[in-house]
Amino acid sequence: SSHNLHFNIVSCYVILSSGVWTWRTVLWVAIGWTVGISLGMLSCIYVATLHENDLWFSNIKEVEREISFRTECGLYYSYYKQMLRAPSIQQGLSELINDNATESKRTINLLRRMNIYQEVFLGVLYRILPIQAYLEPVYFYIYTVFSLQAVYVIALFITSWLLSGSWLAGALTGVWYILNRVDTTRVEFTISLRENWSLPFFALQIAAITCYLRPHLKPIQQKVVLWLMFLATLCFCLTWQFNQFILLVQALIIFTLDCLDLISTEQVTCLYLVQVSSLLSVWLLQFCNSMILGSLALSFIVARGLKTGGLAARLGKLLLHTVLVLALTFTINYLAKQALQLRSDEHIFKFIKSKFGLGPTRDFDASLYLCEEAFGLLPLDTFDRLAGTLLAYPYLVTLIVLLVMLADSSVVGRPPKGRCEARPICMRADVAYNLLHTVFFGLLALGTMRMKYLWTGHMCAFAAYGVCGKELWSLCLNMIHCNTKTKLRLIRYTLPLVILCFLYYKFWPKLMTEVSELREFYDPDTVELMTWISSKTPKKAVFAGSMQLLAGIKLCTGRVLTNHPHYEDRALRERTKQVYQIYAQQSPEEVHGILHAAGADFVVMEDSICYERRHGRGCRLRDLLDLANGHIMDGPGDNDPDLVHATHPRFCESIKTDGPAYTALFTRVFQNKTFHVYKLKRGKKRAKSDREPVAMEDKTQ
Repeated sequence: SSHNLHFNIVSCYVILSSGVWTWRTVLWVAIGWTVGISLGMLSCIYVATLHENDLWFSNIKEVEREISFRTECGLYYSYYKQMLRAPSIQQGLSELINDNATESKRTINLLRRMNIYQEVFLGVLYRILPIQAYLEPVYFYIYTVFSLQAVYVIALFITSWLLSGSWLAGALTGVWYILNRVDTTRVEFTISLRENWSLPFFALQIAAITCYLRPHLKPIQQKVVLWLMFLATLCFCLTWQFNQFILLVQALIIFTLDCLDLISTEQVTCLYLVQVSSLLSVWLLQFCNSMILGSLALSFIVARGLKTGGLAARLGKLLLHTVLVLALTFTINYLAKQALQLRSDEHIFKFIKSKFGLGPTRDFDASLYLCEEAFGLLPLDTFDRLAGTLLAYPYLVTLIVLLVMLADSSVVGRPPKGRCEARPICMRADVAYNLLHTVFFGLLALGTMRMKYLWTGHMCAFAAYGVCGKELWSLCLNMIHCNTKTKLRLIRYTLPLVILCFLYYKFWPKLMTEVSELREFYDPDTVELMTWISSKTPKKAVFAGSMQLLAGIKLCTGRVLTNHPHYEDRALRERTKQVYQIYAQQSPEEVHGILHAAGADFVVMEDSICYERRHGRGCRLRDLLDLANGHIMDGPGDNDPDLVHATHPRFCESIKTDGPAYTALFTRVFQNKTFHVYKLKRGKKRAKSDREPVAMEDKTQ
């Protein structure tokens, strides 16, 4: 990441240069880079401090540190841990390529299935660097992720500097990013999430695109920037499984710029080639993962055609052209998926169709997403927070003004070689890209809250450009007939300084209070469960339960799982739905048969799921299972007329009664206030591991 950042800085430094450099200019640019790097480091230190203070991470036990990697974060971190514990690097890679511990009764290639090259890279790096005596493995991991936040802020700094021509815009961007931490990142408590690895590279890619679309670039500069763009895109795609959907949105942005004649055909082709080459490189690195070849992004790029004529002459053809491209995209995508027998991403399309009321409302996979707050609409209080830091106001003004300018520029057409000096209203290609970027990803964030992290970081850079950019203030001063270089410079330098002073006065005391608040990790029930599993069960024992808990079990104990949170596989989704029947209204014989078929030796049930109160009726996990099974939901409320009463009580509740039907198939071996663990009884032919005694512990007191 530091290698990519270095070349981005060098290339942008060259591109920013124009004319003869005086010592004042050199000093001003040097100060700008110093401020940008300092803000990046400040962001890194800030989130690292919050993480330490929230958990007292340096003082808790190793098992507690590992439990703090919640849900899928624990699953990803377990592969880093696995690489470190392998006898050799080659053996570690072999175990990942031929893994039989992540999904029982199955051998899978984890490098093909999941985006875990970053864990492999860090595992190899930690083994070969002479740092083992000075830095614990967990700190090497989390400090790397936190350092990427510095890269993220510096990339946003570069983008706003390139757009506005002033590093004060970059300073404002960095400060806004930090102050709006709640809405710009969640890295301090979800360290291993793929987005925390990929979004910094995505921001570097946006900075490279902004560089590439600037006017007056020399051919050698264009080539350098294109290579930087490719490297950033490759790293982005390699570290996040949802890369194809993000690149699809970006391809739509490029398509829109192409249709509006705001960028040249050569630029369009080069941008698409970067996307295609990055996706195909990842396809090779992930052992020919068919999900990439069947992506909508590739299908769209193949289907896209070039336009002819000016916009005014082809307005009637534009809509038809768009419809044909989209139709061809879905046709190519459908044929590709049929040829590849690809169904890994169908749950995402089910979610999208159900979200817009176009799909089945009882589909279990779609309902799991729809019932989570993160996949709902963006809450309105988000805008209150953004307005509180003065980010929302310049952002909205800039957005409205630039949309008007975009409409005007689209009708008039692009000037020769992108020169805007002779026109009172003209949209630069780099500004147009960033405008459409914030519009497209803003719409995505409004529809799905989890996607806001793709939008809010860039929002900071876009708003800062509005405050410090020349074009907007020149337009405003021209309207009141007092546009002079002195007044323009006075506004562009004074206003950001005033905003920065206000933000310092208002938020610095709050930041100091926030970083001084000390908390401590406390989850004794989970610690007790992990300790019991590690000490009282066979190392090859197979555990069934909720996806989130099983990820932690794999990290803390190394036991084999029946299912896990990485949901991008159809067979795994079907098995998860089956395993979750432990929370449905099913007979003990049915549940035992399901778990036995999955190879489970133990099943862990959680009271927080069995008696769930976090979601309302209809969105509790037991409700989703009842609906999928055609059963009437329990509790007061309406039910669809076609639902029927279940013939059996809820399994997770009834098994605690120790009725004969349950004790004949399950033996309770552990329980506390949160978890209940049962061992499956086998037939007369038992495996050696099944015959090993398991001590019963009751920690309900």
